[in-house]
Amino acid sequence: MTLTARATANEMLSYEAPFLIEKLCKENITETPEEAHALFAEFKKYLLLVSADDSIDWKMYSLRVDEVWHQFVLFTREYIDFCMRFFDRYIQHNPSNAPERPLPGDTEEVTPGGPSTFEAFKQCYEEMFATPVPDLWYDEKSVTLQRRVHSNRFREFELQRGGGEVQLVGAQGDVVLSVSALATDALAFVARTPSFYVRELPGQLTEDEKIGLVATLVEYDLLRVAP
Repeated sequence: MTLTARATANEMLSYEAPFLIEKLCKENITETPEEAHALFAEFKKYLLLVSADDSIDWKMYSLRVDEVWHQFVLFTREYIDFCMRFFDRYIQHNPSNAPERPLPGDTEEVTPGGPSTFEAFKQCYEEMFATPVPDLWYDEKSVTLQRRVHSNRFREFELQRGGGEVQLVGAQGDVVLSVSALATDALAFVARTPSFYVRELPGQLTEDEKIGLVATLVEYDLLRVAP
């Protein structure tokens, strides 16, 4: 996938879709038009990055950016026109669950070709756009009390209590997360609840602690944010 000979990167990045921005806000996918514009901008940057190097099978590393893509595709005529104008072909959208990021202790190598990694994505993004990868690419940084989240890999782990702490332990006995026992009720709730709003977490946690706990679970790919 490459840009057409008649299109430039600036023209593509300048493309506006007010119909899409309106839908993102109306359906509460984003909280503000500014957030919608920012996510749409990252979607366009993602397509530019992918078009610049087809030696890597680039994955989509944000469920929220991916949802903007999905919503754009639903405007069939406008999306087809966009694809033909800038790429001379229809670009298929494949729903993404966002590739897993390494858990603590894991490593992730940056490779010049083949499957993509988040570190490789960051490196290419920063080289292409001369700016750090924004927080929008980290779904855990979008967690608020009003954010809805879904269970992802959480049920692969068990809760163990002791010593004033509660731990999330994997099948091999590896401790993925260790937090204060004050979070016991909240983690037990997460373990039995497939989908919930952050504000619904029970127990003695403060609002900031609820956000911090869920953000950590999202970062470790144990929960995933809803669009």
